[in-house]
Order: sequence, then C-alpha cells, then structure tokens
Amino acid sequence: MTSQKRPDADILRRLDEARKTYERLRAERIRAESDLERLSRELEDARAQARAEFGTDDEAEIETLIASVAEDNARRVDDFAALIRDVETRLRALGSER
Repeated sequence: MTSQKRPDADILRRLDEARKTYERLRAERIRAESDLERLSRELEDARAQARAEFGTDDEAEIETLIASVAEDNARRVDDFAALIRDVETRLRALGSER
C-alpha cells in the first residue's frame, strides 16, 4: 500500500504543476489576445489619421512626402539665410557710406 501512495502523490503533484502552468499560459493568451485587439485598433486609428493628414496610409508614400517636405524646408532655410546675409551686407554698406 505504501508503494502505491508514493506514485499517486507524485502524479497528483505533477498534475497540480501542470494545472498551474495551464492557468498561467491561459492568462498569458488572454492578455496577448487583448493586446492584439488593442494594437489592431490603434493601428487602424493611426492609418485613418495618416489618410486624413497625408492623403495616404502607405508608408513608402509617407516617407516620400516627408523627404519632400524636409528638402523644401532645407531650401527655405537656405533662402532665408541668404536674405539675412543680403540685409546684413546692405546694412554694412550703408554704415560705411556715412
């Protein structure tokens, strides 16, 4: 009888460990499914915002738009700097005329 109790106790211990593992994995799956649903909603919201702001949600098109705007901004900064230099040059010329 003693020899039978030991294997039964071992089986019950292993079964309890398996149950705990199952419950942990089940909770992780539920969290993962919830995260997936939330992230899917966030992605769709971001795509809708991109379509509203940029007219597209295609990443490559948005990257092209961003590059174009960056180039335009750089050109405008260069133009502004040239205007400032021109004003500075004119002011110096006026100062030397006196």
